[in-house]
Amino acid sequence: MIDRNLLGEKVRAIRESRSMSAEQLADRADLDAEHVRQIESGALIPSLSPLIRIARALGVRLGTFLDEQEQVGPVISRAGAHEAVVRFSGKEQPARSDLDFFSLAANKTGRHMEPFLIEIHPASAQEARASTHEGEEFVYVLSGEVEIEYGKEVYLLKPGDSIYYDSIVPHHVHSAENTEAKVLGVVYAP
Repeated sequence: MIDRNLLGEKVRAIRESRSMSAEQLADRADLDAEHVRQIESGALIPSLSPLIRIARALGVRLGTFLDEQEQVGPVISRAGAHEAVVRFSGKEQPARSDLDFFSLAANKTGRHMEPFLIEIHPASAQEARASTHEGEEFVYVLSGEVEIEYGKEVYLLKPGDSIYYDSIVPHHVHSAENTEAKVLGVVYAP
């Protein structure tokens, strides 16, 4: 697992480039200002839902938080070369990551989908907080077992299984049986 999460630094840099205060961003994203400050400082690992709201409030696409230099042509992601990580959690006030997202399309300009290799670390499903946001998600299990809470249903997925769902329905992805898992995930946020 990689130790540094650049997400907060990116959010702060984009916010400051727009001459926006943390309070203004929080208001536009319908979040608490302290929540935004904690994300920016790295003290809080956000779930995907607030990050999508922050991206919309800043007028950027979700992938902007992952990009270094935009590329017009195809982007190739080589096996074992996934260094940039964005960490997410499904808990209310997390200090550590349950999900490490490795972008498979970082720097691709104008993309509409966000493909990720996602490492899912053991976490307590009882502490889980469902996420809801516009768009769709696709998850394909590469290793381990994964539970997907989707609305009132729970789906157990094993290697080779996949699920495609509307992400406006409350959902939570976590490892099953308190084990490590790895998935290919694709997020589309209009």
